[in-house]
Amino acid sequence: MDIIKELFKMQDIKYRDFHKKLIPNVNEERIIGVRTPDLRKFSKTVFKSDEKSEFLNSLPHYYYEENNLHAFLIEQIKDFDEAIEKTEKFLPYIDNWATCDMFRPKIFAKNADKMLFFAKKWIKSEKTYVVRFGLGILLSYFLDERFFPEILQIAASKRSDEYYVKMMIAWFFATALAKQYKETVIYLEENILPEWIHNKTIQKACESLRLTHDTKKYLKTLKR
Repeated sequence: MDIIKELFKMQDIKYRDFHKKLIPNVNEERIIGVRTPDLRKFSKTVFKSDEKSEFLNSLPHYYYEENNLHAFLIEQIKDFDEAIEKTEKFLPYIDNWATCDMFRPKIFAKNADKMLFFAKKWIKSEKTYVVRFGLGILLSYFLDERFFPEILQIAASKRSDEYYVKMMIAWFFATALAKQYKETVIYLEENILPEWIHNKTIQKACESLRLTHDTKKYLKTLKR
């Protein structure tokens, strides 16, 4: 099976032209234009094929869809240690927010208690999307029953000038306001976050349907 050839068979030009606007930092020549449901379905075929191992070991990839396919293959791995190993090899090659945010191996959710160690490790990285992925792990697994106040400090302590890191921190805190308001609002009241992230957090929180009108009204008074 020629994986690249198969990807081009699924090409949707209109979808490519629309999607390339969402990931402007990826050269449009590297975007084939394969819809995500089609790519996920194809990944199940590749996962059972002889080409799987070779593909997973052929980093870096050229096409955006190859990276997404890579992510979807890792998501199907049922052994936690193997999934972590493959993830750590792959993360440095992620070059856009879409691939980063759609990538969430199911085995991680089943072993969420083990994920804090890796999230903290990834957040310390200097690579934009490794950091963003680590923050996404905190957002996905540590704002509900596994929450403890230090989780907020882990995200707040990260300093970066990268837009896609700052946006994820703001998204994290906006979500935390909806789920753990009492502990989270302190970070706004005491101006702990950098100004841009502080204000973006308030904006995102006010766009949420999970906060009351009165809460949003109060948050707006905290804008810097």
